[in-house]
Amino acid sequence: MIIFPAIDIKGGECVRLYKGDYATAHKVAENPMDTADSFKAAGAQWVHMVDLDGAKSGNTENAEIFISVAKKSGLLVELGGGIRNMNTVESYLEAGISRIILGSAAVRDPDFVKEAVKKYAEKIAVGIDARNGFVSADGWTKDSDIDYITMAKKMEEIGVKTIIFTDISKDGMLSGPNLEQLDNINKAVSCDITASGGIKDIGDIKALTEMGLYGAICGKSIYSGTLSLKEAIGVSAR
Repeated sequence: MIIFPAIDIKGGECVRLYKGDYATAHKVAENPMDTADSFKAAGAQWVHMVDLDGAKSGNTENAEIFISVAKKSGLLVELGGGIRNMNTVESYLEAGISRIILGSAAVRDPDFVKEAVKKYAEKIAVGIDARNGFVSADGWTKDSDIDYITMAKKMEEIGVKTIIFTDISKDGMLSGPNLEQLDNINKAVSCDITASGGIKDIGDIKALTEMGLYGAICGKSIYSGTLSLKEAIGVSAR
């Protein structure tokens, strides 16, 4: 299982939120590049990055930070937040981003996802963010009536190979991931599933590894010190 340490950017700074609530944004690190370098030093190969401003506005608000990390850190960068048209997908991939995550766009415009997957295949992932089992969009500010399993199957039909699943109620809470929903989605589709939200400690990493998931995104747990990134990478690689 791949461990994806996370860097969320708001206003050019590394922040974390509680349950996706922008009002709870708090700074967790001084510098995105230094943070990425520390992840690399701990043995990470990937970094999961999110443009929180972009997720709300639909624009590429902090593009220079993500591109700089991709070019200078030696890490593979997967990036989500505000990527809602092919021009943005193409510009990011051409600038060195390794994987693009489509979230709100997948809810609103499945044809766009289909076009992106057709052109870029495994470089396109879909983020399914759920509240009470139903998909949310626009930086988690708008809920839909689409069930997360229904959404996953729809994305599988389109040709999506990688799905990042987040239970919003768990995000930033260090209360453990939603193992039941992760198991359900992992069994429902053939896509690679990455767990996101709620991961607290090495016990969670072990549980997710045993489930046979593709990846796990760790943010708050690393910044708060409840999880050693180096230990997590070691356990997940066994």
